[in-house]
Amino acid sequence: MDVHIVYWHWIAFGLLLVLGEIFVPSFTIFWFGLGAALTGGLLWIFPELALSWQMFFWAIASCLFTLLWFMFIRPLMIDRTKAGIAKEAVAGESGQVIRVPHEGRRGIVRFTTPLLGTDEWEFICTEETEVGDRVFIKDVSGNTLMVEKR
Repeated sequence: MDVHIVYWHWIAFGLLLVLGEIFVPSFTIFWFGLGAALTGGLLWIFPELALSWQMFFWAIASCLFTLLWFMFIRPLMIDRTKAGIAKEAVAGESGQVIRVPHEGRRGIVRFTTPLLGTDEWEFICTEETEVGDRVFIKDVSGNTLMVEKR
């Protein structure tokens, strides 16, 4: 049995895999779909490429895309949300004001050690603050800290 796959078969397969990512939110199927689309592009350039080489190229491209994602791109995506983290875990931590809040703009506080992934956070304070003031976390509201001076 001679199976002849045309370039658009790979592209359609790649699109199906990318669309499948909607239902399986792991963000790994996407890279296999991208590998299939790349294989379709290779087959468009070299239409007589054997099926075994197509499968090999797809496997290598998919693994390479997945490896690059987990090694280089994903670590750059810092999750600054507080979902699932207890407010008590950060309450009481102290930091230093490096930018004073003004009308329509929140202030920025810096911590000596990173707090939940980063050392600088936007803050809201009901009291007047100056650059260099020491403030303490009393609550978390989204990606903003509610602080107070003591």
